[in-house]
Amino acid sequence: MALMATHVITGAGSGIGAAVSRRLHARGDELVLHARDAGRAKELAAEFPGARTLVGDLADPDKLSWAFSHQSLPDRVDSLLHIAGVVDLGGIGELTPKSWRHQLNVNLIAPAELTRHFLPQLRTTRGHVIFVNSGAGLSAHAGWSAYAASKHGLKALADSLRQEEHGNGVRVTSVYPGRTASPMQAKVHQQEGKEYDPARWIDPESVATTILTALDLPADAEINDLTVRPGPLPG
Repeated sequence: MALMATHVITGAGSGIGAAVSRRLHARGDELVLHARDAGRAKELAAEFPGARTLVGDLADPDKLSWAFSHQSLPDRVDSLLHIAGVVDLGGIGELTPKSWRHQLNVNLIAPAELTRHFLPQLRTTRGHVIFVNSGAGLSAHAGWSAYAASKHGLKALADSLRQEEHGNGVRVTSVYPGRTASPMQAKVHQQEGKEYDPARWIDPESVATTILTALDLPADAEINDLTVRPGPLPG
């Protein structure tokens, strides 16, 4: 990855996205941080001095094009990091269409729309698209149907994009973290009715390390799929 590369990042406000953003910011790369609204954009700009922001609601991907048309998109994009995500557990007999749509919009359709917008820049730089998926993108379990469906779809999006853009020099990586200590994981435990102990799960910094490994790999190689699971608990 070239010095002063420009990265467009979703989910920079917490968890894995915040860890990745801190690492890239610390080494002097240019950040374009996506925010759902102007208030969140202001918070991110204060947290990451010098970073640019891009406002648009991932839960309403139909309006992203309109939102972006009223903002200046970066001329150069070296990587697009899809890290934002939402989860709402429930049995198939309980989940409503609203819950299905919300998870599919944020976790699948919005990443596809963002990718469409930034593909011209990524082709120019022979850049990299990284999808932070989930173990649920490889295996679905009871109570996880809508979330897993959105993440299985995200794997399909990444696999198709990789084949379509290989000739243009665009690299595509899917990262499948296991349970990671984050606000999302705290919510999952609450929905599962379980006590949340962050020490049992992967530190977001460890997932950030795997993402940067894929990002910084020399251009003659590409990590397609990277699975990260919680390691042994400290003795």
